[in-house]
Amino acid sequence: MRRTGNRLAFRHDGGQSLVETAIFLPILILLVAYAVDFGYFFIVAANLTSASRNAAEYSIQGFASPAQSSLPAAGPITTYTSVAALAVGDLSSLAASSTTTSVQVCSKSVGISNNVTKCASYGPTGTAYTPAADPEAPTFFLNRVDVTYTVQPPIPLSFFSYSLLPSMQFHRQVSMRELD
Repeated sequence: MRRTGNRLAFRHDGGQSLVETAIFLPILILLVAYAVDFGYFFIVAANLTSASRNAAEYSIQGFASPAQSSLPAAGPITTYTSVAALAVGDLSSLAASSTTTSVQVCSKSVGISNNVTKCASYGPTGTAYTPAADPEAPTFFLNRVDVTYTVQPPIPLSFFSYSLLPSMQFHRQVSMRELD
C-alpha cells in the first residue's frame, strides 16, 4: 500500500476476479449438471407415457389388418412382435432401457380367470400390479400395460461417495377396454 496525497492506493487487486471465479465455478457446474439431469427426467417421463400407451393399443388392436386372426403375444421382450418388446423398443433411446425396464401385460392373449385378464411380467423383476375387472365383463375385458423404468441420472453427482441424486423408478400404467 502506498499513500498518494490523502488517499490509500492498493497496488495488487488483480487476484480478486480469480478468487471470485474459483468460488463461483463449482456452483455453476453443479447447477448445469442438475439442469441436464432434470431435463433427462422429463424426457424419460414423456417416453414412458408414450411407450405404455402404444403398447396398450397394440395389445388390443395388433396390426389392425383384416388378415390378423389373433391378438399379439404379450411377451417375451426378445420377440419383436410382442407387446412387451414394443414397450421396451419405444424406450430404446434411453440409456440401458433393455436392462432397466420391466413390463407387465394383462391381456386376453395371456388368459382369463373369473372375467379378469391374467398378467405376465417381462424384463427385470419388478413390482406386480393387480389388474381390475371390467364392470361390463364378459362383454368387455380390461387390458393393462404397466411399464416401470429405473432412471439413472446421466450425470451422476456424488459428494464423498454420497449420491446427491439417487436413481428413481418411474411407473406408467395404461388400461384399455377390449370388446370380446
